[in-house]
Amino acid sequence: MKYVETTGKSVEEAIRLALIELDATREEIDFEVIEEGAKGFFGIGAKDTKLKVFKKENAGDKAVQFLSQMLNEMHIEASITAEMTDETLSINMEGEDMAILIGKRGQTLDSIQYLISLVVNKGREEYIRVILDTENYRMKRKETLENLAGKLAYKVKKSRKNVVLEPMNPYERRIIHSALQGNPYVSTKSEGDEPNRKVVIYYDYKKSKSAN
Repeated sequence: MKYVETTGKSVEEAIRLALIELDATREEIDFEVIEEGAKGFFGIGAKDTKLKVFKKENAGDKAVQFLSQMLNEMHIEASITAEMTDETLSINMEGEDMAILIGKRGQTLDSIQYLISLVVNKGREEYIRVILDTENYRMKRKETLENLAGKLAYKVKKSRKNVVLEPMNPYERRIIHSALQGNPYVSTKSEGDEPNRKVVIYYDYKKSKSAN
């Protein structure tokens, strides 16, 4: 954790100096008093207050540091950016070996995302959702799943037979459920246990009667 030692005639003065040096706001720091100040007697024996001021490590910094160390151990070079919006931390990686980090159907990317989430949320009261992406994989995968959902829904409508998809993580299952939520002929449900939980698309006779 980055820190500086500053002195001032008061705690607030020492903090103001530390904020300038750390390029931080008051909410981003913690401090401890190393030496208490003293006014002295008519100025004689006066002593400044000495503080040790720490810049708090935010979620983005923790995520980038952890991910950088991981990629370094894997001998993969990548530039990493992190952006916090509300309670969601979006992290993006750019480099030459990103296919390795995506893995089959994004499984490696999901695993790394899970590890980052553990690091970021350790000791926190309010949960931060972490989304890790590279080469716009998440958006491409979302479009692929939505197209697949549409085609399979049409198949179910014609055949009246259920279609069971391959096992998916919760994020991808939500994409399928959301894509078909407004379909007037089919509905979806999830069956099985993690990590083999699957989405089932089935013909919904009640919805179809209302549609007709």
